[in-house]
Amino acid sequence: MTDTSTSKAATQSPQGLIARFLSDTEIDTRLLGMLGALALIWGGFHLYGVIFNNFGAFLTPRNLWNLSVQTSSIGIMATGMVLVIVTRNIDLSVGSMIGVIAMSMGLLQVEVLPHLVGLGHWSIWIIAVICGLIVGTLIGALHGWLIAYREIPAFIVTLGGLMVWRGMAFLSAGGRTISPVDSKFALLGGGPYGAVGATGSWLVGILACIGVAYIIYSGRKARVLHNFRLRPLWAEAFLTLVGWATIIGAVMLVNSYPWPKGIVRQYGAKIGQDLEGTFISHGFAIPVLILIAVGVAMTILVTRTRFGRYVFAIGGNPEAAALAGIDTRWVTLKVFALMGTLTAIAAIIASARLNSATNALGTLDELYVIAAAVIGGTSLAGGVGKIYGAILGALVMQSLQSGMVLIGFDSAIQRIVVGMVLVFAVYLDILYNKRVK
Repeated sequence: MTDTSTSKAATQSPQGLIARFLSDTEIDTRLLGMLGALALIWGGFHLYGVIFNNFGAFLTPRNLWNLSVQTSSIGIMATGMVLVIVTRNIDLSVGSMIGVIAMSMGLLQVEVLPHLVGLGHWSIWIIAVICGLIVGTLIGALHGWLIAYREIPAFIVTLGGLMVWRGMAFLSAGGRTISPVDSKFALLGGGPYGAVGATGSWLVGILACIGVAYIIYSGRKARVLHNFRLRPLWAEAFLTLVGWATIIGAVMLVNSYPWPKGIVRQYGAKIGQDLEGTFISHGFAIPVLILIAVGVAMTILVTRTRFGRYVFAIGGNPEAAALAGIDTRWVTLKVFALMGTLTAIAAIIASARLNSATNALGTLDELYVIAAAVIGGTSLAGGVGKIYGAILGALVMQSLQSGMVLIGFDSAIQRIVVGMVLVFAVYLDILYNKRVK
């Protein structure tokens, strides 16, 4: 009787209730940790502005909107870096790849295609995007071939790529900055015209809410089909409501950021209307929608396809995966080719946002991408990693950088902080793995 009463008391204690809540909802504790860290970063930088500048500039629609755009390119590459690290490899060349891919697209738009199809032709941005994706995929496939079939360590191959592709970016235009890019291409980088507006954002939000409900419903249906443990109905409802609240809050946030008055006047003159004083919302930026689409596609690829299962099997035990009949070399090549494709998408966003292509574009991005993946829970030992974690990790890294810029820290201090955060994240990963074991 004493043991029974003791166990009941433990269950009703705060720790017991929290443990039961986490067990019933199956919320990842690492996710909670990242969200807590993100809240501390945002709140800390905003409070710093309130105390020392009498104005908190961080938690404002303008800054958070810009933060989401800045996170897009790093987040997209981080989703690919998850697969690279899961297979016990590394890619140090993604920053330099952004430079050479952006330069190739810039040269096409400014110096090649206008002479072939005409200046301002509608097909220029489409051809440039397709060529950029091809270049990125080929570079990634080359890295994968050298690593998988020539058995050169990934660290050496991608370190060489870091230097080679940066040099190629410089030589391709003699160190010149190529600008401006095609006007339609520039929309892929965001800005007032590179966003979907209030109506488009609500449409995206409604579709996302439907998607959340479908995921919860289909997940429960699959558990019933395979006779797996079911979450309590209250937990399913709680997760659905949290998802809906997050989506609606995000839509309201991006819609509360208006176009600058000068842009409104310019747009009014363009369409022949007086829009002075009109509130026009930015809505979701196109780069953010691309990031969301990539995140969803990569999650499906990792969790719902044979390729995804093979990737994690190789990361968990390469020898056992090979003995099981998995072509580990071919999978590794495809992982790096995919990394190249995602890097090309990031290069499109980065150069479009800058409205130009420079040989220095993407410098040190490899550091932020690797840090985002590791902070998001990807283990450097291989076999463990989550796509949404990498995207949240990218948001954490970009929040740190954006906050330090608002405070006025110079680039040297920013790099020190980022380096310390990376080391600390790896240390936490080691502690977590020890605790699990």
